[in-house]
Amino acid sequence: MEDNKNIIAPEETSAAPEAVEEESLADRVRIISPGRLVAKRFFRSRLSVVGLVALIVLFAFSFIGPLFVRIYAANNWEGFNSTSDLEIFTDMTVPSERREQYNTGVYYQTVDKVTAENRSVFVPYVDKDGKVVKNFYYSDVYSAGEKTYILYDVANDQYRVCYDQNAKPIIYTYTEYSWDRKTFNQLGKMDGNHWFGTDEQGMDVFVRLMYGGRVSLTLGFLVVILQTIFGIILGGLAGYFGKWVDTLIMRIVDIFNCLPSMPILLIISAVLDGMELDQKFRIYYLLGIMTLLGWAGIARMVRGQILYLREQEFMVAAEALGLSVPRKIFRHLIPNIMPQLIVQMTLGLGGIILTESTLSYLGIGIPIPYAAWGTMISAAQKPEILKYYPNLWIPAGCLIVIAVLAFNFVGDGLRDAFDPKASR
Repeated sequence: MEDNKNIIAPEETSAAPEAVEEESLADRVRIISPGRLVAKRFFRSRLSVVGLVALIVLFAFSFIGPLFVRIYAANNWEGFNSTSDLEIFTDMTVPSERREQYNTGVYYQTVDKVTAENRSVFVPYVDKDGKVVKNFYYSDVYSAGEKTYILYDVANDQYRVCYDQNAKPIIYTYTEYSWDRKTFNQLGKMDGNHWFGTDEQGMDVFVRLMYGGRVSLTLGFLVVILQTIFGIILGGLAGYFGKWVDTLIMRIVDIFNCLPSMPILLIISAVLDGMELDQKFRIYYLLGIMTLLGWAGIARMVRGQILYLREQEFMVAAEALGLSVPRKIFRHLIPNIMPQLIVQMTLGLGGIILTESTLSYLGIGIPIPYAAWGTMISAAQKPEILKYYPNLWIPAGCLIVIAVLAFNFVGDGLRDAFDPKASR
């Protein structure tokens, strides 16, 4: 028995160092997920962190800040009243049309019109000589249709016009709701109420910077996302299939690359002005045009990367497994070019913001009274504004510079973080 114990003892003593060695190795080595590895590389770059913080501040300023800003409305009433020169057959003063114009002090004026539900009574306006000046139709019920494009709803009024078949005097009754009213001073100085003063329309510059950031940043993201989607689809098809598909798509890309974007935008803007479209829809046309003119560069980049990657060993294995074409393109090829796409998108965001600012400065972008950073710096076209009122355009210009630099810093940081060949 003693001999057996002597034989077992060395085995137990020899196993102990191995266990200690395994534990120490496990303590020294940590398995990091790809996401954490990318984040670790990204936050090593100080410029990338600065750019990320700047973007967070800009987005908070543009999208969260307006929620804490009070909006006032100044109401202008317009009606056609009976005077000594004009009279109504029923001898009763009834406005033919009632309009409410809300000067929100923010970025747009909303106009609500009261329209007749049923054209049941015909009332002409005539002058002293009996000549008909204007014809109107009245009904028994008038209601205000709400068309507000601001954050907060503005109360509307309900109107009722009563009459009988014997053409007796019309009884005109209505109920008016109350709301806050405030008059905005034009070109007001910077004070506690208006940190950056007011512009020529009496709108608060600081508040317009917030709403301008919404428009500029949202437009930039939407344009870049749409451009990237078109570029990935067409560039992926051209790079994977090659042959006549590649030739056809690349010739289309060459055509779009040859188009002068700025003259085309000027021509389209003139066409839109001639069509007398609603100003609030110009941003959607601008979105579509900028997307159409910018996808070609992304498609060419995607096509070149896929031409290189489709000959790699992992794609040969995908072919051997019999995977479908969409799975090979969008599951195996596109993820391998994500660093290039991310850099292209972030750099494109800055370029889109600059393009929108340029177009708005030239008067063919976001129309006044909508707020956009480029629209705000267009005030500097007037010499007196440029010289005596720098508070109207310098803040917007600074925000444009900060946004473009921040997107570039973040893009460079993400490029290095996603690159597997980057130094540890």
